[in-house]
Amino acid sequence: MVEQLETVWAPRVLSIVRIVVALIFIEHGTAKLLGFPTPPNPGPAMFSLLWVQGAIEIVGGALLALGVFTRLIAFILCGDMAIAYFMSHAPRGFYPLLNGGDAAILYCFIFLVFVVLGGGAWSLDRAMSKR
Repeated sequence: MVEQLETVWAPRVLSIVRIVVALIFIEHGTAKLLGFPTPPNPGPAMFSLLWVQGAIEIVGGALLALGVFTRLIAFILCGDMAIAYFMSHAPRGFYPLLNGGDAAILYCFIFLVFVVLGGGAWSLDRAMSKR
């Protein structure tokens, strides 16, 4: 029974987790660049560090949600979140709960899981590899 759960459901659940994480990650980018779902704002200056981060979150999140080049995109996003943590959050203090970096750490490690395990059963990577 447990073996069946692992072989049948684990790749499907991995895909569900990948899609949900990617959609929430996209939301961070749309908040930075488009002012949605946060109150409207003018957004950062084009090609500023915050603008580039928002673009990475939107584009990377969309590719991850679709499961396209999953391992490569997840590797880039994992590094992106590590850099974001050490540039933006760690200087504010040691504890992630207090420096606001807990989400960056969680994203970094969940992206690392996708680097190792791939996109799961429901990804375009898997669909293209079956051809």
